[in-house]
Formats: sequence, structure tokens, C-alpha cells
Amino acid sequence: MANKKTNVLTITGAMLALGVILSFIKIFEWPFGGSITLASMVPIVIIGFKYGPRWGVFSAFMYSILQAVLGATTTQAFAGMYDPDNVNASMMKIALMAFLDYITAFTVLGLSGVFRDRIKSNTIAFTVGTGFAVLLRFAAHFVSGFVLWGDYAESFFDTLKDTFTEGGRFDAAMTALSDSIITHHSGQYLAEIYSFIYNGFYMIPEFFMTVIIVFVIMEIRPINKLITDNGAL
Repeated sequence: MANKKTNVLTITGAMLALGVILSFIKIFEWPFGGSITLASMVPIVIIGFKYGPRWGVFSAFMYSILQAVLGATTTQAFAGMYDPDNVNASMMKIALMAFLDYITAFTVLGLSGVFRDRIKSNTIAFTVGTGFAVLLRFAAHFVSGFVLWGDYAESFFDTLKDTFTEGGRFDAAMTALSDSIITHHSGQYLAEIYSFIYNGFYMIPEFFMTVIIVFVIMEIRPINKLITDNGAL
């Protein structure tokens, strides 16, 4: 029993470390913010499926703390929330951002194993569970986006037009879309559209990358066996 617990802790620690390392490897970064990492969610969802939702959520929570600390020390995200003229409100916004964009957004990745033993095929169960967990992460970022960053909606769409300027069909479509959104929407609805598009630019590619990788590795028999051995704790 002690050896099993040691094994679980060792594998979990290695997966958390790998997730952190992969989160620093950005395969693409948008000029207006948001980046696509090298499948950094895969190690975390493996923990959730291999050891079950309870241990998965706990492990993902620890990962979220690491990401919050890294976010506070290596990016300007928290600094952008601080207003020296309104310290109390700034602290509340920073706390809410930490809760939504880090604690909630990464902790839900531990739910990747919720369909294990509910779907006969482990490959399908893991793939569907991963998709579900990543969608929950997107939902957390979406709520944070329009609640905390909604005031940046108009400037975001102006930046979006400046980003796609090469004159191709896609660039023209993005410019037209930005003009249409700013012209026809305002207030809370504009903030929600902004949050959906902003977070979609990096979360949609991350979603497909993560789900596809999970499906592919589960089709490799030795890896499938490693992931499905040592069931839920």
C-alpha cells in the first residue's frame, strides 16, 4: 500500500512538472494576448483519468496554484488589474482573477476521468472526459473575460483589425466582423462577445490539440495500459 502511494505521488509530481514545462513552450502567441502551448494540459488530464476525479481535482488544484504563482511572477496579468487610486477594488479584482483564470480554470482539468467506467471504451471515455474538462476551463476564462476585462472589448476589436491587415480573404473577413460587432453591440453583450472570441483564439486550438493527442496516445496499446493501470483511488 505504501509503495502504491509513493508510486502515485511520484507519477503525479512528474506529470505536474511536465505540465508546467510544457506551459512555457508556446507554439504560437497572438499579438493581442493569449498563447497556444505545446499540449500543456495533457499531463494534467492524464492524472485525472488514471487516478480518478478526486485525486485528479486535487492534483489539478495544486497545478493551478503553480500556474497562479507563475502568472503573478512572469506576466503582467495581475499587474493590469491594479489601480493605485482604488486599492480595495483592485485587490478584489485580482482575487477574482486568480480564482477564475487560475484556480477554477486549471482545477477543472482534473475532471477528465468522470466518464471512466461509465463509457465502455477507455479511449472514448478519456477523450470525451478531456473534452468536457477543457470546455469547463474555457467557461472559466469566458466568465473572467467579460466580468473583469469587458472594458477592453472595443480596443480589442480595434487591435484585431490591425492584426489582420495583409489583405487576404480571411483578413478582410476579420476586419468586417470586428466593424460589425462594434457597430451593432455594446455594453455587457459586447463584453461577452469579446471574451468568447479572445479566449476562443487560443482555447479552441488547445482543445483540439489536447483531445486529439489523448485519443492518439490511447490508441497506442503500451501507453493505454500505463494510463489505465492503477485505477481510481
